[in-house]
Amino acid sequence: MILGDLLGTPVLDADGGRLGRVADVRFVLDGAPHQLMAEPRLLGLVVGPHSAASFMGYERNGLTRPYMIARILRWRHRGSFLVLWEDVAMVGARSVRLRPGFTRYSTALEDGAEA
Repeated sequence: MILGDLLGTPVLDADGGRLGRVADVRFVLDGAPHQLMAEPRLLGLVVGPHSAASFMGYERNGLTRPYMIARILRWRHRGSFLVLWEDVAMVGARSVRLRPGFTRYSTALEDGAEA
């Protein structure tokens, strides 16, 4: 799977209801902190109900400047959520389907946090 092919793909719940589109993905680095060449692991998908465009870094809690850009991008991505990779039931050519009972997590990142 190529990440670029996944971005913008419609995301459906277990019943086929549209939740949004894949706006981004989240990775974590497995291994000791600050270890060189730590293994990246796909944590999950960021689903945007209004926009599949980039957050441009404004999902980080401490980033508020320039003010108007931050405000517009936060409005544009309102309702976005992170779904863990374990909650993805199927990735197809035209959609991503989630498992029944999936959990919506916040997309916000603390400054310096990986996920």
